[in-house]
Amino acid sequence: MRKLSNDELGRLDISGYRSSDKNPVIIILDNVRSLNNIGSIFRTCDAFRINRLILCGISTPPPHRDIHKTALGAELSVDWEYFESTTDAVRTWKDKGYAIVALEQTDTSLPLQHFQPVKPLQLSQPLALIFGHEIRGVSQEVIDLCDLAVEIPQYGTKHSLNVAVSVGIVLWHVLNDE
Repeated sequence: MRKLSNDELGRLDISGYRSSDKNPVIIILDNVRSLNNIGSIFRTCDAFRINRLILCGISTPPPHRDIHKTALGAELSVDWEYFESTTDAVRTWKDKGYAIVALEQTDTSLPLQHFQPVKPLQLSQPLALIFGHEIRGVSQEVIDLCDLAVEIPQYGTKHSLNVAVSVGIVLWHVLNDE
């Protein structure tokens, strides 16, 4: 076994990435406060070729050095926009035909392993995935606008995972070809 060099990985440059086909998925951040989490989410969106990242409320948009520290330049490749209000963002994307799914623990949330959207680039309906504040999660007023809530089953003492980790887990599940 030999570790591959960066040149051997065959990654796109920023212009190639920006012109490439994207998965019909957007990520909406409902008041995510940590700039390191936001940067990490940019990087994850780049890795999965997500259509767009929507930053809402206190979720700071680029440019910012703390975002760049974890995004490592992904804030330059991933399309993003900012909304002051998460509910306005959700209504906008719902009006564009997106299914709205929150990652949150609710009385009717579906365990992630039972959430089976159609394979990437073939989704019957584009998908908006909402991730919330590191402590408070997705707000109830946003939950009220959602079509579905999904949760990642957990078996320890904590009630939640880090938001950036959650984005990676959910995107892997949603876009996995199996």
